[in-house]
Amino acid sequence: MMKKIILAITGASGSIYAVQFLKHLHRADIEVHAIISDVGRQVLQHELGVAPDDLQEFVEQWHAVDDLAAPMSSGSSKFDAMVILPCTMGSLGAIANGVAKNLIHRAADVMLKEKKPLLLAVRETPLNRIHLENMLKVQTAGALICPPMPSFYHHPESIEEMAGFFAGRLADLLGIEVRGMKRWQGI
Repeated sequence: MMKKIILAITGASGSIYAVQFLKHLHRADIEVHAIISDVGRQVLQHELGVAPDDLQEFVEQWHAVDDLAAPMSSGSSKFDAMVILPCTMGSLGAIANGVAKNLIHRAADVMLKEKKPLLLAVRETPLNRIHLENMLKVQTAGALICPPMPSFYHHPESIEEMAGFFAGRLADLLGIEVRGMKRWQGI
């Protein structure tokens, strides 16, 4: 049975990770439902020169960020997991405190209440105490905190390859096989 994944893109820097993640899921034949915040749209355009419509081949359906009646706003919709990539500290704070200001926050809340995988690729540095406390709150509630930290042992030759490796690690955490991914073999 095909997995159904929610991908949310917020306004933090790192849109390249979301695009690489979408490509991995597409190759693995995963059904993706996507949500993008208004600032997420702006950052996607600014960083990559891309609009959500340009990514339509990788997405089953785009859902409006203000549509709190969308399928993922209920646990009965049977999504398997959610990834927020990248995740702003504002979104983290809303999720950590149970404030569903938009569909991204509500869908994350649903994942937590249904005890389904929720991965948050938080993007900020340095981290202040509030950020750390909010990360601990969502981790305690069942989410995984996965800051997009590059790896170099696979000797990436481009930014796309570096982002693709991190996106592949996220897929790993969801039990999705990424063919051809270089793995640590030791020194």
